[in-house]
Amino acid sequence: MKFNSDGDILFICLYVDDLIFTGNSSSMIEDFKYSMKKEFEMTDLGLMTYFLGIEVIQDNGGIFISQENYAKEVLKKFSMEDCLPTDTPIEFGTKLTKEGEGKYINPTYYKSLVGCLRYLTCTRPDILFGVGLISRYMETPKTSHLN
Repeated sequence: MKFNSDGDILFICLYVDDLIFTGNSSSMIEDFKYSMKKEFEMTDLGLMTYFLGIEVIQDNGGIFISQENYAKEVLKKFSMEDCLPTDTPIEFGTKLTKEGEGKYINPTYYKSLVGCLRYLTCTRPDILFGVGLISRYMETPKTSHLN
């Protein structure tokens, strides 16, 4: 973050080789872009529309984020495109234990699924409890954990 005495602010976020920045001062943003282009090879892609699997829609009403396409990719990856939506991601009163019930599930498959769901919680806090719960059983998952 960069502030100046006029109350202007610039936010900068660097993730590997992607740089995003915003602020409340056009001149501060332009100065930053100029200094970065002077120092590094940089392409200005304009307003952000997609970043790390998160879609960004910017209009006069505000900035909106979504992971709809990412969620569809996850459903496809785990062959669940035809699944039915539900109001709650886990039934009330469900008790899971380390021992679990049913057959063992491939831990790599289970960890991949849980990882995808954990990333989806960025825009879906409604599934956070259920995803946190199933995250506890990644070492020896069984069908009860998967269900």
